[in-house]
Amino acid sequence: MIRRLVVLSLLSIFFIGCKAKRTVSSRTESPKKKAEVVVKEEVKKTDDGLYPMPEDTGRFLRFSIGSPEEYVETFSEVAQMEMKAFGIPASITLAQGLLESGLGKGALALKTNNHFGIKCHTGWQGDFDFHDDDEKGECFRKYNHPMYSYRDHSLFLRDRSRYAFLFDYNNDDYKRWAKGLRQAGYATDKRYPQKLISLIERYELYKYDTEIVSQGYGKRKEEPVIASSSRSQNKVHVVQKGDTLYSISRAYSVSVDELKRWNYMYDNNLAIGQKITVKTENFNK
Repeated sequence: MIRRLVVLSLLSIFFIGCKAKRTVSSRTESPKKKAEVVVKEEVKKTDDGLYPMPEDTGRFLRFSIGSPEEYVETFSEVAQMEMKAFGIPASITLAQGLLESGLGKGALALKTNNHFGIKCHTGWQGDFDFHDDDEKGECFRKYNHPMYSYRDHSLFLRDRSRYAFLFDYNNDDYKRWAKGLRQAGYATDKRYPQKLISLIERYELYKYDTEIVSQGYGKRKEEPVIASSSRSQNKVHVVQKGDTLYSISRAYSVSVDELKRWNYMYDNNLAIGQKITVKTENFNK
């Protein structure tokens, strides 16, 4: 009798367990839809005016810009960091970007992230694409991110001797820079300077220059000093064939780091004819 009771108890436990399992399985919930995560790429500031470029993932980015104000808001910090590093007015960089890229919505900008209309030119080893400009099917540089376009714009102006005289101007003097770009042959449009100046004044882009200069960055003309026993004068070296930053530093008894800091240089590349500030000397009147 006891044996029958034990068997019945075991069978009862078995059937209850099966029912419990079936109950649990019938309540399986449908998986929740994962929320989309939008990662905003931020510009990280550094003390020397440089910033880390976005990772080159090999994918092609397109920025959806709705208005000139939105373009400026998107790229103003990048332009200011380039101004710190290379001495090119942020207002000029932004105005050129607005004009050349068609607010970032032009066909070339959408195909290549090229916001400054820079053509391939001899020596370009990066990616490229073809686009109709002055002539049909011209070769233009292509970037995976607009920030690479901004950096290449800075290097393009700094490393070509025909633009060297621009860096003698105060880098908050946007009118002289605009006229100088046309004089140096950056654009064939005779009204190019007026177009840049109009954009700068319409959207108050000059305030981005003022902000950087107020932080102690920038080339400024020396103000006349009254009743002073001394004044300062910058020595300038014009780069010749065979010059390196090291050889120039030895010739003027300064360090390579000082040369790079005085001239807003990101790397050690030099161009023949480039003007390099090499020393500031104090001397009596």
